[in-house]
Amino acid sequence: MGNALQDQLLKAGLVNERQLKKAKKDKVKDERRAQGQQPDGTPPAPAAPDHRRLQQEKAERDRELNRQRQEAAEQKAALAQVRQLIEAHRERVEPGERPYNFVVDGKVKRLYLTDDTSRKIASGRLAIVALDGKYELVGAEIAEKIRARHAASIALWNVAEASETSDAVSDEYAGYDIPDDLVW
Repeated sequence: MGNALQDQLLKAGLVNERQLKKAKKDKVKDERRAQGQQPDGTPPAPAAPDHRRLQQEKAERDRELNRQRQEAAEQKAALAQVRQLIEAHRERVEPGERPYNFVVDGKVKRLYLTDDTSRKIASGRLAIVALDGKYELVGAEIAEKIRARHAASIALWNVAEASETSDAVSDEYAGYDIPDDLVW
C-alpha cells in the first residue's frame, strides 16, 4: 500500500517513478542515520569509543609528563636553595694540621681541621655538606634546613650519634669521679 500523497502526485504527473524510489531511499537512509546505523544497514564502526580511549590515554600521558616536569623543577629549586644556604652560612674555619676523615659514597674523604673544629663536628654542632664537589662546614641549624630540602647534600652530621653516646657514657660512669690530672 503506497503513500496517498505520493500516489496523487504520480497520477497528477508532478513526479515520476524514479523520483519516488529516490525519495524512499533517502528516507530510509535518514532513518538509519538517526538510529546510528550505516546506510548499508551495518552498525556504526566503533571509531568513536577508540577515539575517546585514545584521548584519555593521551591526557594521562600528558598529566604524567607534567608531574615529572614539576618534580624536576621543584628539585632544581630545592638544590638552588641548598646552594644559597651553604654559601651564605658556611663556617669560616682556618685549616688545621690534623686530618679529619669521613666517608661519602663508600669513599674516604679528608679535611684538615683544628682540634676545636673536630670536636664541634663530633658533638653535632657542625655538619659537613657537599657543594659542587667541595665540602663545607655549616652550623646545626643550617644543616637541619638543608636536610629538609635535600638530605643527600649532607655528607656528615653527628646529631643522632652525639646524643646517644653522651647519654650512654654519662650513665655508665655516673658514680665515678674523673681525676683532674688524667691525660689521654
